[in-house]
Amino acid sequence: MPLGLLELHGWGDVLVVLAMTHVTIAAVTIFLHRHQAHRTLELHSIVSHFFRFWLWLTTGMVTKEWVAVHRKHHARCETQDDPHSPQVRGIGKVLFEGSELYRQEAKNVATLEAYGRGTPDDWIEHNLYARHSGAGIGIMLAADIVLFGPIGLTIWAVQMLWIPIFAAGVINGVGHYWGYRRFLPNDASRNIVPWGILIGGEELHNNHHAYVASARFSNQWWEFDIGWLYIRILEVLHLARVRRVAPRLRVIPGKTICDAGTLRAVCTHRYLVLGQFAGLLKETAIDEIRKVIHARTIPAQIETTALYVIKRWLQGMQDTLLEAERDVLEQVFRSSKVLQTISSMRQDLSTLWGQSTVTQAQLVSQLDEWCKRAEESGINGLRELSRRLRCYDYCSLPSAALSIER
Repeated sequence: MPLGLLELHGWGDVLVVLAMTHVTIAAVTIFLHRHQAHRTLELHSIVSHFFRFWLWLTTGMVTKEWVAVHRKHHARCETQDDPHSPQVRGIGKVLFEGSELYRQEAKNVATLEAYGRGTPDDWIEHNLYARHSGAGIGIMLAADIVLFGPIGLTIWAVQMLWIPIFAAGVINGVGHYWGYRRFLPNDASRNIVPWGILIGGEELHNNHHAYVASARFSNQWWEFDIGWLYIRILEVLHLARVRRVAPRLRVIPGKTICDAGTLRAVCTHRYLVLGQFAGLLKETAIDEIRKVIHARTIPAQIETTALYVIKRWLQGMQDTLLEAERDVLEQVFRSSKVLQTISSMRQDLSTLWGQSTVTQAQLVSQLDEWCKRAEESGINGLRELSRRLRCYDYCSLPSAALSIER
C-alpha cells in the first residue's frame, strides 16, 4: 500500500528535493535579490507572485524584511552595522548562525523603515504572507507528507535548511571570507566558485558587489550565472525585462592618449582597476618588504606580519587590520620609498572617481598626468597599469563578457 500519493523511492526522492530547493534559490536570487532589493529587472506579476507564494511555503521569509536586511548589508558592509559580516562577527558566527543574525536584524524596525521601501504592500502581503509567515511552512510540511509519505518529513527538513545553510551561511559567510577577487570594492566580497548550480549565481559574490546595479553576475567567459540564464528565458517569454546590466569595458590596442572615454571607463570600472593595481603591484611590494628586512630597516621578526598587512592593504582591506597590524603597516611604508610611491599612486588614482567639483577636462588631465608619473616611476607594475589604462574606452552597451582583456 503506498504511503504517499507519489512513490518515487531512492534517487526519485533526491531529485525532488534538488528540484524544490532549486526553485527556492531561484526565487531568492531572481525575485528577492535582483528584482526587489536592487531593481535590476522587472518581473511579470504572475512570475513575481509565484515566487512570493513559493518563498512563503518554503522559507517563511517576508519580502520587506529580506530586502531591508540585504540593502543594509550593502550600505554598511564590513562595519559594526553590517548585519552579517564575517570580517566583523567572525566566519564561524555567520557560517553557522547566519539565519539567527538575519532574524535578529529583521526585527529592527529602524532597518525596515530605512531600507525596506518599495517592497510589496498589497492586501495579501499584509494579511497572509507577513502576518502568517509560518503558516506556509506548515502547509508545505503537510503537502510533503501527503505527497511522499514519511520520507516527506525529510524532504521538508532539507527544504527548510536550504536557505539558512546556503544563503545565510555560505553566501553571507564564505562569500565575504574565502574565494577569488577580481574586483576590489570597499568590502571583502569574494567569488566562491566560478560555476555553481546550488546557489543560483550568488556564488559570484565579488562580481555582484562590484556592479551592484547589474542583473547579471557573471563577467568572464568561464563564469556561469544560472540565475541570469533563467532571467533570459523569462525575457524570451515576455515575463521579465532587464533594466540594467553592467557596461562593457572596451579595450583599444595601441591607444596611447587619455581622453573622456578613458576617464569614464576608469571611473565606471574602478573596482576592476583597483584589482589590477593589486595584482600588478603585489610581487613588487612583497619583494620590497623582503629587501628592507634583509637590510635590517625593519625587524626580521615582523616579516610574516608585514607580508600579511601589505597584502591586505593592496586588497583594500586595511580597515579590518588590528591596531598592532596597522602600526606594522605604517612602519613598512616608512621604511621604503618604493612602497611610499605605490601607496601615493594608489591614493591619487582613487581620487579620480571621488571628485565632484572638478571638470571633466581637468580629470582627464589628472589621469594623463597619473599615467605619466606611473611610467616614470621605475616600477614595472605601475608602467604596465598605465599602459592598460590608456587603452581603455567606455562602452554603454552590455556585453556577454562584461570586461574583457585578452
